[in-house]
Amino acid sequence: MRLLREKRAILFDLGTLTGLPDGLVVKVTDVFVTHTHIDHFIGFDHLLRNMLGSQSPLRIYGPENIIECVAGKLKGYAWNLIENYPLNIEAYGISKDRVRHVSFRAKDRFEPVEDPAQKPFQGIVLENDYFKVKAIVLEHDIESIGWSLEEDFHINIDKSALTAMGVDTGPWLTDFKKKIRAGWPEDSVFIIPAGRNPKIEIAFGELKRRIAMITRGQKVTYVMDSSPTPDNIRKITEFASGTDTLYLEAYFLDEDMERAIERNHLTAGIAGRIAREAGAKNLHIMHYSPKYRHNAEAIAREASEAFGARVHEASPYGQESF
Repeated sequence: MRLLREKRAILFDLGTLTGLPDGLVVKVTDVFVTHTHIDHFIGFDHLLRNMLGSQSPLRIYGPENIIECVAGKLKGYAWNLIENYPLNIEAYGISKDRVRHVSFRAKDRFEPVEDPAQKPFQGIVLENDYFKVKAIVLEHDIESIGWSLEEDFHINIDKSALTAMGVDTGPWLTDFKKKIRAGWPEDSVFIIPAGRNPKIEIAFGELKRRIAMITRGQKVTYVMDSSPTPDNIRKITEFASGTDTLYLEAYFLDEDMERAIERNHLTAGIAGRIAREAGAKNLHIMHYSPKYRHNAEAIAREASEAFGARVHEASPYGQESF
């Protein structure tokens, strides 16, 4: 997911990343891993190789064992030539009652340093002026984490109003939006820098009324491998309540429920019913069993019937802007 105003990206799960352009991979600042089965974590090495020169820390969130998994990956290589590289990896392991934090720094050859001040887990794992990320602990025989990204409010710019004022778009709009989020005083003077026209000095509140349209923030929810238990279904439904876009696994058909229970995966019917009861606006289904490789339309049909609307089939390298 590209965070356009911040020129950064976040990543849900670490599957194979070779289909993503390296120019997008290097913008990743935060990774949210559901669990560490190989198909959800095999892309770590590709991400690491691209990020070694990054000045910004790479934060990786996941179930409690994510810390040991990151450490194990890093121990698989010799790091005798990287002391001058800037990369810091911050790993956060989430359990039902706490969040562990361990740092791995290139200058220290990625030797782990654990933060002794463990924090209680209270649902929110990342929060800033722009958005917050919440987590929920689910069961998949092992623990699997569901994620939601929630924007406090959304700011749209009326380009026709800009044209009427005789000003161009530019970096000043990013500063303007940051000041809206920070609650800048209405009577403060805001300066629109000179471009093709002279600079403009205007009261911040007046500029906001002219060009900014503030609407309800977006919510995106991402839940993958989960056992089809009543408790999991209830928790996912509550967690996804009111979401704009729900990414949800649909591994089996309802007719294979016995197999779904045995393999700890949701069915397409369950996915559709969860989305409907959660009031999701859009449902993107993904992560099908190889059994349906040549019959994917059956998965989409069952999910659509249960959801009561057409579902979207998410591509392996689906990208969304926020």
